[in-house]
Amino acid sequence: MAGATVSAGYTKALLDLAVSRGADRAQLLSAAGLNARELEQSEARVPFERFKRLMREGKRLSGDPALALHFGTDIRFNVLSIVGLICFAAPTMDEAFRQMNRYGRLVIEVEGVGREDRFVVEEQGGRTYIVDKRANPNSFPELTESTLGRFICGFSRIFPTVPLYLSAEVTHTRPDYGDLYEELLGVPVQFGRERNTMEIDPAYFTMTISNSPGYVFGILSEQAEALLKRLEASDTVASEVERRMMADLHTGNISMKTIALQMGVSRQTLYRQLKQEGTSFDELLDQLRHRLAIDYLEGEKVSVNETAYLVGFSDPSAFSRAFKRWTGQRPSAGAGRAPRFLPD
Repeated sequence: MAGATVSAGYTKALLDLAVSRGADRAQLLSAAGLNARELEQSEARVPFERFKRLMREGKRLSGDPALALHFGTDIRFNVLSIVGLICFAAPTMDEAFRQMNRYGRLVIEVEGVGREDRFVVEEQGGRTYIVDKRANPNSFPELTESTLGRFICGFSRIFPTVPLYLSAEVTHTRPDYGDLYEELLGVPVQFGRERNTMEIDPAYFTMTISNSPGYVFGILSEQAEALLKRLEASDTVASEVERRMMADLHTGNISMKTIALQMGVSRQTLYRQLKQEGTSFDELLDQLRHRLAIDYLEGEKVSVNETAYLVGFSDPSAFSRAFKRWTGQRPSAGAGRAPRFLPD
């Protein structure tokens, strides 16, 4: 995996929750190294580290240390992602579990898991557990909290009178708001254990979820499969470089050395890796600016000067020259009108 990512839709849901709980939107976006444009398309990708920073800064700026737990318990997974839609359209919980494992990467890629199943079912001492297999969970316990809420409370919305989740164990230590776990999740939780698990009643996998026609489930699965193939195709060094460029593009201070440091490699190593993929740092930066400039201007939401800033040009005339090189046209906006392209 070149670099773990999170869907923009999932990221925006966290942002919106933090804002609803008191965080200032602009301040939070800045602190997390994000911009609102990145989050407009729900299937776009955000670097995992930016999502992690958003969670931490969201807790700080909202004054809610239990933000991740609230995120998991409040979230409506079927509203945020096609993965949730597939799970809700699955005929049984058993099928929903398999689909969630297969397509979960479309929502959030977890470092240390790759393409294998993140969740497995294990029997121990006559009891049944869903085990989260991600590596180093205590480096980001907030993900454990949101996962518990998403599974347990999401299930409770489908079967409000069937308590099939029995208990939970987590590897991190009990936080100051530990009492909220049982209050929000409705099951006893033990802290500082050897693994992250959710104990379930064996009847869990026999429960019927949906009576929707089979073709609905099939159509959603086909779409998810296409998205997954696109995600796997973008699992390259170049795609990771581009994702990291995106976050700081508007500053105009993007350098190969800085990106290499963020990725934990030397500048020379990054140069070689990109060359092996048939590209270069400068080519990727130029292509990204070109693509985003077209998107911004065609969207008719920002001016030419604002577009120049967003794609990293401090001098509008330099942006105009670059745009002419890209398209053979010059960008122009009439007074009081939305931007348009005018040929010379």
